[in-house]
Amino acid sequence: MKKQRKSTRSTNRKHRQNEALNAQSGAEQGRRKFLRLARNLGIGAVLLGGTGYVFANNFASMRHEHDLTRVGNGLPTIVQVHDPQCSLCRSLQAETREALAMFEEGQLDYVIANIRTDKGKGFATRHGVPHVTLLLFDSKGELKEVLQGQRGQYELRNHFQSLLES
Repeated sequence: MKKQRKSTRSTNRKHRQNEALNAQSGAEQGRRKFLRLARNLGIGAVLLGGTGYVFANNFASMRHEHDLTRVGNGLPTIVQVHDPQCSLCRSLQAETREALAMFEEGQLDYVIANIRTDKGKGFATRHGVPHVTLLLFDSKGELKEVLQGQRGQYELRNHFQSLLES
């Protein structure tokens, strides 16, 4: 029996069709890769921008809270002499913030004198107090009361209320 030759015509046609399909799918894959990259870059930009905003806002709030020049600014002011590495100081800070939350916004001003900084250490030395201490100033900046040691939020609220009434 004689061997028949296969037609090259059909295989050439199939080969050309496959090349055309590959070219189309390559273009589609290129578009898909670009769109995927654009999406990922957009998500990354939003996340990076959001993180930057949070850090900037946190930094501004911390800087405002440590501004000792606010004593005597027209509002009664509570100044906490604070060591950030002291657990009693952090506990007093939490209790103080809880007590301040019981008052309306803008009634009292809260400032932290960090003794790890030169300004905070100088402030504490000028008033002769150690850390874990609250200094209560009236609206004119005159020292009215010194609270040393750990206090609960309700006791602090009573002291803050008497500061407002004086």
